[in-house]
Amino acid sequence: MAKKKPTARAASRAAAQKKSPARKTASKITNKTAAKSSARKKLKAKARTVPAVKRARPKQRIAISHYRDEDFKADGLRAYAHYRDLGVAAASNGLAQAHVIRLIGPCNPAEVSKLHFHDVEFQMVYVLKGWVKTYMEGQGETLMKAGSAWTQPPRIRHLIMDYSDDVELLEVILPAEFKTVELAT
Repeated sequence: MAKKKPTARAASRAAAQKKSPARKTASKITNKTAAKSSARKKLKAKARTVPAVKRARPKQRIAISHYRDEDFKADGLRAYAHYRDLGVAAASNGLAQAHVIRLIGPCNPAEVSKLHFHDVEFQMVYVLKGWVKTYMEGQGETLMKAGSAWTQPPRIRHLIMDYSDDVELLEVILPAEFKTVELAT
């Protein structure tokens, strides 16, 4: 089959498009975009040549902790709680901390309901048994039961309002060492 020769009308349409102001503008925009794109590529290439500073993570080891009632100690942050260290702080060289907290009942709101925050990077709490009623800034009051979990953003103001006599919590915090600031209410 022979190829058809373009008609005069098709040829004139093509010529008109080449001379069209809209086409010239589109061409300029495409050229500018290409220039910007190549400039970005050059900047990215320069950025890649600078070696990224990697924060060295401390060497970690395995931590194994088996339940023993005698491992709960009254040596933690709060006088109304006993803590069972799970060995994570030592095993991670201070990268994180994990412990089981047993709040001592009955709850005394005058002692426990103190607004405070922790200067941490990450904090997560999981209710192992019992229940705890908390207040967190921006969230309000929340009742957490066995199986409930929550995270607390860094420096969020919070307090414990009430808890059951048998409550136990698993808490994971980064870093292992941190400041707690009590606030006047």
